[in-house]
Amino acid sequence: MEARELQRCYQENKTRLKAERRAARKAGKLLETPGPPPSGFTLLPWLLMGMGAFSNIFQGKTPNPWIGGLGLLAFNSFYIYVTFRAFSKEKRKALSTRVALGLLAVVTCGLAIGYGGTWLLFFPLLGLATGALLRGHLRAYGTTVAVLAGVVSCYRDGWNGLNIAYATWISTMVTAVVLSLSEAVRELRAAREELARRAVEEERLRFSRDLHDLLGHTLSVIVVKSEAARRLAPRDMEAALAQVTDIESVGRQALTEIREAVTGYREGSLATELDRARSALTAAGIEPRVRRSGSPLAPQAEALLGWVVREAVTNAVRHSGAAHCRITIEGTPERVRLTVVDDGAGAPAQPAPEGVGGTGLQGLTERLAAAGGSLRAGPSPRGGFTVTAELPVDGERPAEPVEVSLSTAPRTT
Repeated sequence: MEARELQRCYQENKTRLKAERRAARKAGKLLETPGPPPSGFTLLPWLLMGMGAFSNIFQGKTPNPWIGGLGLLAFNSFYIYVTFRAFSKEKRKALSTRVALGLLAVVTCGLAIGYGGTWLLFFPLLGLATGALLRGHLRAYGTTVAVLAGVVSCYRDGWNGLNIAYATWISTMVTAVVLSLSEAVRELRAAREELARRAVEEERLRFSRDLHDLLGHTLSVIVVKSEAARRLAPRDMEAALAQVTDIESVGRQALTEIREAVTGYREGSLATELDRARSALTAAGIEPRVRRSGSPLAPQAEALLGWVVREAVTNAVRHSGAAHCRITIEGTPERVRLTVVDDGAGAPAQPAPEGVGGTGLQGLTERLAAAGGSLRAGPSPRGGFTVTAELPVDGERPAEPVEVSLSTAPRTT
């Protein structure tokens, strides 16, 4: 009764596990379990092919049994040494491993010539060791070992030795192919996991950049307009309410952009960013001057330049203390240049490490570089601060790499 109950439970658990695995496979969540990689233990059972020679020694059928026993010990020792080192890329390329394989071949030939019969079966074992160790140039190595086995076997056993040659060739080739494929599969699986990990890291970086650019600019505008509303409230309530209305509009727009950034479908608009820049600069008491010329831009170029405008204006509002800010967009049939210049003295700040700007500028530098553009930011020769960005008009990356530089800037975000 208990046995039947245990059998029933076993079958129920087996059925349930199979159903769970099928469901996981359909959902794409089934984890691969390749198991441990192959090792020298994989080839150890083949040493049983030498049991015939071992039996002959104990039965007294082998002349000079001490020589045969020492030869058998030497063969097993070299075989184990070579096969265990064959599963490490560094060790199988070592000179000592190649020398051990050569000594294994010498011992195999000596035993086969001296005794023949079942001792010829050591040639397929030599083929296993050769295939495991020398996985490249299979045709040359496999043929060489097979010819060697055929010549010695035919010398000792006549034309029947061709069977030993064929078995040696098969063992060499099959071992090399199977182990090479196993290694390639594991390397491909590791590469796929690495690519998946990098894709996740890139997506996290993209999201962190978008979130920084969105919130940095939006919160700066909200702070500036809140300060303006506070200053205007005692003497001009209508103007203060207009600023509060703008704050509400900016906040709603920020919520929409954050939702779109989370889903990954947001595309920036240069015209929209220019309008927002005018509003933010005016609210901060900075006179905006915007001039745009040139041919229409691709959506990717528009989005990237919109990010530059957003970041540069955010820096100007936060740190410049400027009276004027000039935004210029000039285009040619091939490239477009955006320049944002302010005349502010800037607020005291800790200098950034050499060659590295702030989080926003550094992220924009990487984005423009990926699109074949460049970004430069730093103090202007006549005072103030300048941000210059260049991009191909079509927004595509050129064939040759473009040098990207970001100078040390005293005002970064």
